[in-house]
Amino acid sequence: MRLWAVVPVKELSRAKERLAAMLPSELRRALMLAMLEDVLSALAATPGLGGIAVVTIDPAARRLAMTYSARVVELGARDGHTGAVTAAARLLRAEGCATMLTVPGDIPLVTVAEITQLLAVHRSAPAFTIAPSQDERGSNAIICSPPDAVPLRFGEDSFFPHLRAAEACRIRPTVLRLPGIALDIDTPQDLAAFALQPAPTRTGALLVANGMLVGQKAQQHRQEASGNDHRRGSGTS
Repeated sequence: MRLWAVVPVKELSRAKERLAAMLPSELRRALMLAMLEDVLSALAATPGLGGIAVVTIDPAARRLAMTYSARVVELGARDGHTGAVTAAARLLRAEGCATMLTVPGDIPLVTVAEITQLLAVHRSAPAFTIAPSQDERGSNAIICSPPDAVPLRFGEDSFFPHLRAAEACRIRPTVLRLPGIALDIDTPQDLAAFALQPAPTRTGALLVANGMLVGQKAQQHRQEASGNDHRRGSGTS
């Protein structure tokens, strides 16, 4: 049990509220599940992971996690992103896990290749590796060895505070910028950026089916995600 991935997922009834002006609640819920499945699919295909833990109390997220043989953890699930990851880190450390990778459930362009790159640059413990969001404000992937090596606090402005937190713990942080991991979908602008990407995903297929992507970009996303697991697993686009 050396390396586990942790994915926090809040209740889907509150998913993607900043998209409420353009997407009804049921479509936002479906969008979050599609993005979560893209993330879980990439994690499940990544060599070297000891397991995946999804921190949630949402029934639909729980069912999806179980289809990928992920462990469902409720401890900390009601305490926001930071509380969920912190609780999981403590749990994994207590169980003897040496390293924790944490990613959000809303980065549908993540690939096995990117996760593998992130793991490859991670140093020996004590160590801290981070991949920022595209605006370099958020923290879209973090690896900690041990899991609680650095106190984590997520939010829109967490990237540089996380670097300082690692340094305060006398750990030199490793930074790796990865385009797929960098794009989390929270705003209409994020959706517009996602629409420009050619990689087929479940998220893209959902948006095409609901008329949110049209024209050439819709054709690029139209292929069913279940037929693209091998392609995404190889990190190609």
